Amino acid sequence: MPTRSGGPAPRSAATTPPAADAEALVGDVLAWYGRAARDLPWRGPEATPWSVMVSEFMLQQTPVARVLPVHAEWLRRWPTPAALAAEPPGEAVRAWGRLGYPRRALRLHAAATAIVTEHGGDVPDELEALLALPGVGSYTAAAIASFAFGRRHVVLDTNVRRVLARVVDGRELPASTSTTAAETALAAGLLPDDDATAARWAVAVMELGALVCTAKAPACERCPVVARCAWHERGRPPHDGPPRRGQTYAGTDRMVRGRLLAVLRESDVPVRQAALDATWGDAVQRARALDSLVADGLVEPLPRGRYRLPS
Repeated sequence: MPTRSGGPAPRSAATTPPAADAEALVGDVLAWYGRAARDLPWRGPEATPWSVMVSEFMLQQTPVARVLPVHAEWLRRWPTPAALAAEPPGEAVRAWGRLGYPRRALRLHAAATAIVTEHGGDVPDELEALLALPGVGSYTAAAIASFAFGRRHVVLDTNVRRVLARVVDGRELPASTSTTAAETALAAGLLPDDDATAARWAVAVMELGALVCTAKAPACERCPVVARCAWHERGRPPHDGPPRRGQTYAGTDRMVRGRLLAVLRESDVPVRQAALDATWGDAVQRARALDSLVADGLVEPLPRGRYRLPS
């Protein structure tokens, strides 16, 4: 089947390149990372495993620019898991501010509590122990083990998946957000053998996807591996599957939940129903959003129609 540019057909999905090509690809990306990496607080030599863990929770579906000030304040207030665990979970929700998806704050608080009770207050360095923490899935566990402890693990976020799909497979990342076994196998095949290089590669290829090989406007002219990129060679063909549907926010229950939480975050005392009613005109939608916040453990109902963040 001819390609858009008439160039060579793409490799079959998730085919690991020959060893020499893979080594050159890794080397080029690592060299670029040494020149272009952002100076982020959770990457520096002074960053603690807890700082890395907090950053991974906050960065889920949230841009770095929004995370930076909240991360700094969080680490100032709670420099260790024990410091956070000593506070009520509602304080974590309050400090989470407008990062979005506030259940992450509750999960991080629960993880901090588990770290104190089960690991003596130290973030565990083994993948299995990290996976056992509340709110820590396979990606987050691998990222913490790799970025905080320099361990050799496959770390696959959307940025990495996009880079590998383009460079190795010559295709755009499909609309599906789920990681496939083939993608994991491809990433594992590219992973350097020693721990330190593997950990650096994991963050370097992620940085390439965040800064250069972006979803909407890839800067191929600045890419360190453009000469090796199968997608660029093919003329950068678009994904030929169903279009990715954009997420809406205005008028959704998520927006109403955010307004209700904003009122509760700004008050140090329980809030009356009337104050919550003033946040949104649609009483049915407002009640549904409030009920979902209570069900998620983000809001605690009290007698006489009052509400507060969880204690």
